[in-house]
Amino acid sequence: MNILFKVNIMKIITCKFLPKNCAFSVFNRIWVKDPSWIDKYVVNHEVFHAAQQREMLWIPFYIIYIIEFLAKSVYYKSFSKGYLNISHEKEAYRNDYNLNYLKHRKHFAQFRKQEIFHD
Repeated sequence: MNILFKVNIMKIITCKFLPKNCAFSVFNRIWVKDPSWIDKYVVNHEVFHAAQQREMLWIPFYIIYIIEFLAKSVYYKSFSKGYLNISHEKEAYRNDYNLNYLKHRKHFAQFRKQEIFHD
């Protein structure tokens, strides 16, 4: 495990046990296997998750995330569709390229009506 650099309030940490091109945030840290593919939009996506985690006091975020992932994966009969339709992910993906989104984001925006992702 190696701490590479800080981005705003997020530290990027490498961990060799993660899948390639996978990033996730836990307690204001972005965990990746190889940071070479990380750009400002990936960081922005993970910063959204950090904001969601803080407003939900961390543990409920992960409980809801896992329950939603499992339920939607069963519903769509696909792990990738289940993942893309998690409310937290829909908000983050929808705003990846909006670098000012957090300045105007309303609390619990991930639970407001959102479109469904399909193939």
